[in-house]
Amino acid sequence: MEPRESWAALAAGGIAGVCVDLILFPLDTVKTRLQSPQGFRKAGGFRGIYAGVPSTAIGSFPNAAAFFITYENVKSMLHHGSTSYLTPATHMVAASLGEVVACLIRVPSEVVKQRAQVSPSSSTLRILSHTLYHEIPFSLVQFPLWESLKDLWSWKQGHVVDSWQSAVCGAFAGGFAAAVTTPLDVAKTRIMLAKAGSSNASGNVLAALGGIWRTQGLSGLFAGVVPRMAAISLGGFIFLGTYEKTRQLLL
Repeated sequence: MEPRESWAALAAGGIAGVCVDLILFPLDTVKTRLQSPQGFRKAGGFRGIYAGVPSTAIGSFPNAAAFFITYENVKSMLHHGSTSYLTPATHMVAASLGEVVACLIRVPSEVVKQRAQVSPSSSTLRILSHTLYHEIPFSLVQFPLWESLKDLWSWKQGHVVDSWQSAVCGAFAGGFAAAVTTPLDVAKTRIMLAKAGSSNASGNVLAALGGIWRTQGLSGLFAGVVPRMAAISLGGFIFLGTYEKTRQLLL
């Protein structure tokens, strides 16, 4: 991958990250409060839905930039000499490594944001591992699906997809990934918002999922799934569409 392409991925990723996070911040606040063990109303309801926006704005650019420069470089390296049936695996590996790098930047701002949205306490270092448990499965679904949908659309029309078509593919991929990984998102939110000494404060994802299942059943595991799908589908459209368009303009 040429230096110019790396810089384009870095800049386009950062711009896309800031755009999507600021536009969709209120939906994310609502989703976090729906998943809070306090309940939606006690967690703040619709009050102060922009609480935590400064930390999000600060973390968005470097987080998304780090993800895409890692994703594009790993994808470029792994594509050399690989066969077509290994392409989804290439995208999975690239997305996973991208998330690891991005999470090192994302987690501190994410902790500040969620505590501002609802409010309690938990250790940043421990939260990093649980964010990875949540983010990597999401990216393992979203990015291979996004790339596959783009390839299919390109093949159908006989030329590479435009940025708006990439955005549509991103919306479908994001919405599907959001739905199937909602239980992990709920568990992560409970752990991040756990009070010291509570059962979730131990940080065990499986234990958190089991506790939610026992007390709230399937509806608890999929709490906030509708705003999550809505936000991430719209987010996928804005994020991946903006990324593709900005990258095309820079190259």
